[in-house]
Amino acid sequence: SRMKKSTAQNLTPDKVTQANQLSKGLIELKGKPFLSYLLKHILEAGFKNVFIITGAESDNFRKAFENKAEFEGLKIQFATQFIPEGREKPMGTADALYQCLNEFPHLKESKFCVCNSDNLYSLKALKLLKNSTAQQAILAYDIDHLNFSRARISRFAVMRFNADNKLLSIVEKPEENEIQQYTDSSGKIRVSMNIFLFDGQLIFKHLENCPLHPSRNEKELPTALLNMIHDNAVVNGIPIAEHVPDLTSKEDIAVLEKYLGEN
Repeated sequence: SRMKKSTAQNLTPDKVTQANQLSKGLIELKGKPFLSYLLKHILEAGFKNVFIITGAESDNFRKAFENKAEFEGLKIQFATQFIPEGREKPMGTADALYQCLNEFPHLKESKFCVCNSDNLYSLKALKLLKNSTAQQAILAYDIDHLNFSRARISRFAVMRFNADNKLLSIVEKPEENEIQQYTDSSGKIRVSMNIFLFDGQLIFKHLENCPLHPSRNEKELPTALLNMIHDNAVVNGIPIAEHVPDLTSKEDIAVLEKYLGEN
């Protein structure tokens, strides 16, 4: 997805142009597209195959990531999320994954991980999912370790788990005054940073039948996930306490360049 056209200080004209015109994963940070840092972590975590979901115009992604020596050992393929006739924007994250599974049908019979391209998940986080013995799982981030304001956290999905860390509920973009209600027995509030382990046989029908959100008019992955749980599927929460560098707005560009320079 692309950034909203907000303003930011301390950015070069080139960076402003990139932020306004490119998908977030293609914005250059320290001389490389942001997504390349995540792909490096994915490779180091031991994954062998990646499916990058793009819009119909995927040339920039292919140019950036196809047949690159730095990703040797990682088979990178591209899936397309087409926009239905009569809509101006894509139909949401659940629809993106649904179209990907239809384009690569073997995934309907496989376990796979799903994550955002505009979050820089750590090697540790990726390994937790890669090495999980659970059939399905979600990383459950402790908000006290995310360096974000409550206003920004309210744009994420907040979660509730039972005593065995089985996911009970997930609410996308809660009201700020609702977040505290999700405090667990240990005093923690857990949010999703959109990194999952799914079983294609369990999630597919819920992607296919995912309803549109009444106000946002998109098919959202947390909705499909919640409907799957209501259908008696189990999703394990894996607790994790660390920050996730995130490229949401122009203000994040300078923060991320500083972070990448230090790590």
